[in-house]
Amino acid sequence: MKGTAGGAAPKISQRSAVDPFIVMDVMRAAGDYARRAAAENLPDVVHLEVGQPSTPAPRLARAAAAAALEAGPLGYTDALGLLELRRRIARHYADFYGSDLSWERIAVTTGSSGGFLLAFLAAFDPGDRVALASPGYPCYRHILSVLGIEPVLVETQAETKFQPTPALLDRLDAKIDGLIVASPSNPVGAMVSPAELEALAEWCETHGVRLISDEIYHGISYGMQAATAAAFSDHAIVVNSFSKYFSMTGWRLGWLGLPPDLVRPVERLAQNLFISPPAVSQVAGIGAFDATEELDANVKRYADNRALLLEELPKAGFTRLTVPDGAFYIYADVADFTPGGPNGDSLDFSKRMLAETGCAATPGLDFDPARGAHFMRFSFAGSTADMAEAARRLKAWHNKAKR
Repeated sequence: MKGTAGGAAPKISQRSAVDPFIVMDVMRAAGDYARRAAAENLPDVVHLEVGQPSTPAPRLARAAAAAALEAGPLGYTDALGLLELRRRIARHYADFYGSDLSWERIAVTTGSSGGFLLAFLAAFDPGDRVALASPGYPCYRHILSVLGIEPVLVETQAETKFQPTPALLDRLDAKIDGLIVASPSNPVGAMVSPAELEALAEWCETHGVRLISDEIYHGISYGMQAATAAAFSDHAIVVNSFSKYFSMTGWRLGWLGLPPDLVRPVERLAQNLFISPPAVSQVAGIGAFDATEELDANVKRYADNRALLLEELPKAGFTRLTVPDGAFYIYADVADFTPGGPNGDSLDFSKRMLAETGCAATPGLDFDPARGAHFMRFSFAGSTADMAEAARRLKAWHNKAKR
């Protein structure tokens, strides 16, 4: 290699040694399989791995973006986002939750990922400790670790729907500075009731803990109404996104609902880290709020997919399933298939499933480092036809293995 003879190699940062986001590795492997399938006339891949709607952005959002592209240059916006979008998001809180969250407290972000980064940087210092449920979204702990903040994993159980509770928090062995709550959660799809969310907010207020509420799956629920932490605490940070309900993953657009004392800190950080969110995506986001009929039809499809997989997956040997309240995931205990050790775990199982059936799903190790070797997450964000095809293949695979 050029430039290395006779001298030491330049360093690589320790913070870059963060664990991978395994679902993205599975997505890449699914792409590799799809290319091989096309060349070798194999069945195409069925995507059950990524939490990504298979539908495009709503028609009104696309029309708004197209008009903006034709109207002229799209330059930087205010670091906190277009005023019209911030006002529209504030109106959404009044319409959807009956909650008063002023537009001055809204910060538009580059996806919820940018939102989490800004929230963690504004609220915590290196060495602080932030609690989060395990199993849970892996990027919480990865982003915290990169920033020098200690993730404190709270091992949750089915009895609490894999959600944290004040009783679990009381049993932590040292003080925490923050708590992340996700409802609906990823990978389980579990929701906390308004009373439970209020109790967590009160616990945080009592103990001087910053509550961060991940609400990116709001709008996608099955018989249970989502509550926002903004209704229970002026100190909570609310994170939301256009990716899930609004079906706009690639547009990279989200928002924060901030306490008044964090608005200016987040603005300063956003100015320096991102300058502003994508202008065309913000224009599209304004249009997306008027597309509820189209978006609710997507949620109806998710409900149909959920019902299909809950009925068909047990016939493929996946008999221990967590029934989701919201989002579009089913978390499955696959200990019967993954005995562990040299005989394999959920990562190995996901590789075999993809290679032998063309069905891509995410290993539980992504969400729970301690117990995830015996779990898999199935996303039902795709088409109902894809869900039916996945069920057919997995049943055939299971029946073949039994022979």
